[in-house]
Amino acid sequence: MSEFQLSLLTIGIIVVVGVYLYGFWQQWRYRRSRGESFKSQFTESSVQVAPNKARKMDTQPEEPRDPLLGLEGGSDSSVADEVCGLLNDATDYVVTFLLKHPLAPDALDALWQRRFDFGKSVHACGLNTGSGLWERLIPDSEQTYRAFRLSLQLVDRAGAVSEVRLAGFRELLTEIARQLQVEVRLPSVEEAMQRARELDRFCADVDQMIGINLLAGVDRKLFGTEVSAVAERLGMSLQSDGTFHLADEFGVTLFNLSASDGTSFQHHTLNQTRVDSLTLLLDIPRVSEPVRCFDKMVALAQELSKTLRTILVDDQRVALSDGAIAQIRAQVAATEELMLVGHITPGSAQALRLFA
Repeated sequence: MSEFQLSLLTIGIIVVVGVYLYGFWQQWRYRRSRGESFKSQFTESSVQVAPNKARKMDTQPEEPRDPLLGLEGGSDSSVADEVCGLLNDATDYVVTFLLKHPLAPDALDALWQRRFDFGKSVHACGLNTGSGLWERLIPDSEQTYRAFRLSLQLVDRAGAVSEVRLAGFRELLTEIARQLQVEVRLPSVEEAMQRARELDRFCADVDQMIGINLLAGVDRKLFGTEVSAVAERLGMSLQSDGTFHLADEFGVTLFNLSASDGTSFQHHTLNQTRVDSLTLLLDIPRVSEPVRCFDKMVALAQELSKTLRTILVDDQRVALSDGAIAQIRAQVAATEELMLVGHITPGSAQALRLFA
């Protein structure tokens, strides 16, 4: 190979290596630029998430909550008894005693003696010394408590508490607090009475029962035995109040079937009982999902009517058309919505207290 050819080969090799190195350098720059971009995105994303994790790691373990700090009850996990969890200033006149040393329920003997004197339900709850949970007090229990919550319900179906009785309840608690040497702040009777009147007006607006009547033909009576047979076949059971109840899976009554004239159905006299009409009754505030219950009641009424050969009528004994039933359903829906707006869920434990 001549010197000239060798020079050309060397130049060619240099050019090829140069092109290769240039391409490698370009790829390195591209990967680096993409890497910086990805790193930047990852860092920005980390900035959004990591601080929350860091705060969790740096935060000291949460101190156990002192049940004395949240005395309104409700969904508080420090409440062991359902009634104790429902007590609040909107529905009850509530007084809390923070005791200097643990006491047993017999310290409230004066309250136990007069608890039925005030016309409304009296509730007494205690903060259990051992468990740290609020629970209903049992008068003769030897368990000790480090705080008491004593309340008088402001409203039920009989109306609002009277001012005289509420004042009497306040005076009684004042005397008990004095005997126990407990410093306690007693709520204003006047303010509690204003809340009671407002709550009573609200409850009166939504306190509705819906009835569907099943009327037998002229000169025809329904035998207690045939009513019982059909009702039981449809899932209803005869209760001690002399009416047939349809209950949900938890045993809670959805609606009941009774004789329209108030005749009581009893197991031992069914073969002697004769009635000319029946009434299915839905108590709106005391059932969960009233509209759904109404639909269920209408379906059951139609099945009862078909089997017993009756007609569905309203309280004026006017036949119920599909349009009339739709209007009643709309009324039920409006009442249910009004209760929810007022923060009282139909069928809830609080509703069962207020509409008792």
